[in-house]
Amino acid sequence: MLTDKEVLEESRKYFELQFEENEILDFHKIFGNKNPVHIEIGSGRGEFLIKAAQQNPEINFIGIDLKEKRIKTIFRKLYKEKLKNVRIAKIFLNEESIKFLPPNSIEKIYLQHPDPWPKKRHFHRRVIQHSFIDIMHKILKKGGIVEIATDHEDYAFWIVEHFIIRKDFFSIYKKGFTKESEKGHIETYFEKKKREEGFDPYFMKYRSI
Repeated sequence: MLTDKEVLEESRKYFELQFEENEILDFHKIFGNKNPVHIEIGSGRGEFLIKAAQQNPEINFIGIDLKEKRIKTIFRKLYKEKLKNVRIAKIFLNEESIKFLPPNSIEKIYLQHPDPWPKKRHFHRRVIQHSFIDIMHKILKKGGIVEIATDHEDYAFWIVEHFIIRKDFFSIYKKGFTKESEKGHIETYFEKKKREEGFDPYFMKYRSI
């Protein structure tokens, strides 16, 4: 039986995305197929990522996170599940890092309960800023989708207000959000916990145009 360290090493060899300087990722080479690619930004414990990959073997998933502890947790789960349609990247999406991603190549982006940074002096730390929306638009295919969920009401309105003035995205939902989860919705540990505390999530979905 492998030790925990050996499990992590073996899992990293297969599931971690490696970035070479001045090289654009070749998804066909990485996954061995030409299936659509979805990205989850901020994968946390990997619950959504792994369940989505299990339910959709015809889709390739890339999970992105910066915290090593979370990434190790995901690697352990991936080693156990042996999911061939998942890869993990330890990067922060910005103008520099998206150079590794083929432009107009991603079918869908997920942001599950990003940190709301509720204090006004911290608003600049919120991931949803116009500069970040620009980045998502660059890597999404025409007609690509951004799905966002948050249980924080103020942050939900912040997100809606940012997207509503964009000309490169339009909202799937008439009010900019819905409180009803779609069929097949994957509930994460965090979402379940917040629901139990009385905070139902807002769901937002935007199409790239």
